[in-house]
Amino acid sequence: MAFGISTSCLYPMTTEKSLDTLGKMGVKTCEVFLNSISETTTQFAKILNDIKDYHGMEIVSVHPFSSFSETYMMFSQYERRFNDILEFYKKCFEVTNLLGARISIIHGSLLTGDLSYNEYFCRFQEIINAGKEFGITVCQENVNRHFSENPEFLKKMRSELGRDFKMVFDVKQAVRAGFSPLDFAEEFKKDIVHIHISDHDKNRDCLPPGCGNFEFKKLIEIMDSADYKGDYIIELYRNNFGQPSELTQALAYMQIL
Repeated sequence: MAFGISTSCLYPMTTEKSLDTLGKMGVKTCEVFLNSISETTTQFAKILNDIKDYHGMEIVSVHPFSSFSETYMMFSQYERRFNDILEFYKKCFEVTNLLGARISIIHGSLLTGDLSYNEYFCRFQEIINAGKEFGITVCQENVNRHFSENPEFLKKMRSELGRDFKMVFDVKQAVRAGFSPLDFAEEFKKDIVHIHISDHDKNRDCLPPGCGNFEFKKLIEIMDSADYKGDYIIELYRNNFGQPSELTQALAYMQIL
């Protein structure tokens, strides 16, 4: 278990520069957010691996940029489109494997999606199976305005997928959806394999850890009770902090809890 930072925090800085910047800041554990089609190639994976190895970093998860289109491409009534996009995701899974990461993150369908829950679960199982071909664990993230924002939906998904159901838990997304992050973590603590962390207060829903009033110690206690072996990755939007040094300050805050 380690604390780290996502390259997405520095977007729209290019992915390779973001990783190098985090490395220069002394960050050793990170998530990589792929931001374009050309970044889902073995050649680009080599560029990232060279940076990672130079700084002695570990990449623990990869987030494909195509999450914005998953409702239309993956979870619609047009099955051929799903089959086509699944081939693209296999390229993402290959890159994830080459980077030494084992977790790939799916947002899934917006609430406006037209698949039934059972159809959704069947599609997701196919994505999971494709990930397994590359040694990758495909995870459902809880995301505001998506099916996955609701714990009741996720309970149904867990029941349907069984041991294949794995979650990436995002604190800010739970807050935005109106759910208690601690209650969320308690319910799914045995299913969570990766965590996106951020802070918040009564006026702002996404802040660097240490700048709000979220009880991180309680979150860690909940996850420790389930023998959590994953990592805690700071994931913010670029307008949620000023200088990049604020990210390392937040990282230091988490490391001394």
